[in-house]
Amino acid sequence: MLNVQNINVYYGNIHAIKNVSFSVETGEIVSLIGANGAGKSTILKTVSGLLRTKTGDITFEEKSLKGVAPHKIVGRGIAHVPEGRRVFLQMSVEENLEMGAFTAPRTTVEGSLANVYERFPRLKERRRQVAGTLSGGEQQMLAMGRALMSRPKLMMLDEPSMGLAPILVEQIFEIIQELNKTGTTILLVEQNALMALSIATRGYVLETGKIVLHAPAKELLTNDAVKKAYLGG
Repeated sequence: MLNVQNINVYYGNIHAIKNVSFSVETGEIVSLIGANGAGKSTILKTVSGLLRTKTGDITFEEKSLKGVAPHKIVGRGIAHVPEGRRVFLQMSVEENLEMGAFTAPRTTVEGSLANVYERFPRLKERRRQVAGTLSGGEQQMLAMGRALMSRPKLMMLDEPSMGLAPILVEQIFEIIQELNKTGTTILLVEQNALMALSIATRGYVLETGKIVLHAPAKELLTNDAVKKAYLGG
């Protein structure tokens, strides 16, 4: 579904992503793990068109995304849930969700809202509430629900557990698995490597802008180097 080939991304003179290649197959959950500053979020921003690669190519369903505007990438079927949620704090829950459907035909919005409210009953209860008054967990649900409004084939999640209590982290990861089971392919960036690999099909380990290891998630969970660096073992 997604094929990233030899991308190099810079912030000014800083070489942030160095010859990175990876793929995501339809139906998978693929996790990118690594320390803070390894380049995980930069990769997601590059896939979604917010940053540009100097070299290489990114293809989605065998069509290049190079030079494609971010809103058109959303229209092709990729949704990006950014780090820190980035909901519109002064707008209501429902207005936030409607913003997620900006690339979709108006005739589909009502059905998409119904689907999101079925998956996130708490959002339905709070649909008239201002998003800035929601808890962190509710804002994460809102960010995911907003992404679902575009009916994505691939959802990219950046640090969905950040700042959440352990019980909420478990709930968010259950939702991610449910989304995957109902047909959404997932590319997951997550600091909590144990949680990420426990639900993933495959994983890539990123260090200082380079992929240094790639394996099925179950193998990474038992890899000594990964356990020592990321799993506290």
